[in-house]
Amino acid sequence: MTATYDVAAIGNAIVDVIAPADEGFLHSESLVKGSMQLIDEARGVELYGRMARGLETSGGSAGNTIAGVASFGGRAAYLGKVAPDALGDAFSKAMKDIGVRFDTVPLIGGPATARCLINVTPDGQRTMCTYLGASTELTPEDVPTELIEQSAIVYLEGYLFDPSDARRAFAKAAGIAHSSNRLIGITLSDAFVVERHRGELLGFIEGQADLVFANEAEVKALFQTDDFDIAAAKLGAITNIAAITRGEQGSLVLAGTNSHRIPADPVDKVLDTTGAGDQYAAGFMFGLAKGLSFDVCGRLGSMAAAEVIGHYGPRPEKNLRDLAIAKGLLK
Repeated sequence: MTATYDVAAIGNAIVDVIAPADEGFLHSESLVKGSMQLIDEARGVELYGRMARGLETSGGSAGNTIAGVASFGGRAAYLGKVAPDALGDAFSKAMKDIGVRFDTVPLIGGPATARCLINVTPDGQRTMCTYLGASTELTPEDVPTELIEQSAIVYLEGYLFDPSDARRAFAKAAGIAHSSNRLIGITLSDAFVVERHRGELLGFIEGQADLVFANEAEVKALFQTDDFDIAAAKLGAITNIAAITRGEQGSLVLAGTNSHRIPADPVDKVLDTTGAGDQYAAGFMFGLAKGLSFDVCGRLGSMAAAEVIGHYGPRPEKNLRDLAIAKGLLK
């Protein structure tokens, strides 16, 4: 069956609040630099009041990725739960404005739309505190069979392993995708997520995932080793395709017995690493859905990551398709 969508992503629908911060602020708020921690609504209000003024934009890991796919000119769809409030309306409008199908029914009578408070230090590292709110209320009933069947790649966000209902929605989507001969992609999302759900993630990767995205810290945590080469080899042995990002060292793509080392695209100045991994996944999956080589898929990912770390915010400011054409990666 011909795919209607290149990528359908399922994730936590979150509005990002991104602000500059120094090391002293992180210390005073007992925040671990570079981490993501879950917080309740009260802590969210408190921290938001103490943060510097920042940028508010629709986000969430898989949401950022699907925005990148759309920027490449890909046919994209998204599943995620918001509340019928101001932030939820803004999230929905932002998705539809960039041409992404987003028609998940809003949550009525529950918690507010999720938000992620991101403090960015001068070295570009982001420290995230997330109130999941309505996003945790995604259920299997929110996963339409026809949408999954019509998507070449179904992309799942590792953060969904935290709420049980969302994890069941995750499993339903994976089952439909496999029965329709669609590819299942997953991002490990965060080393702390890996530590919380290591066994379940390994089981899912071995049993269902065709494509895995991770960064160096995440893959080391998954296999409980400080040796990158050992961790990468183990991941490559249990999935068909693995794409591991390594910051300035670029990325490593593993496919069967073949490996591809992809250089990082140069960046004049790193302002904010928020969304770098998300955009790498966007470029890679767009290329994969279009039948491009693994080398080109990786280079599209590197290009998208470089674009997003050169400015504040997790989504592209420049049209990624235009950039790729200018670099000779797309026609």
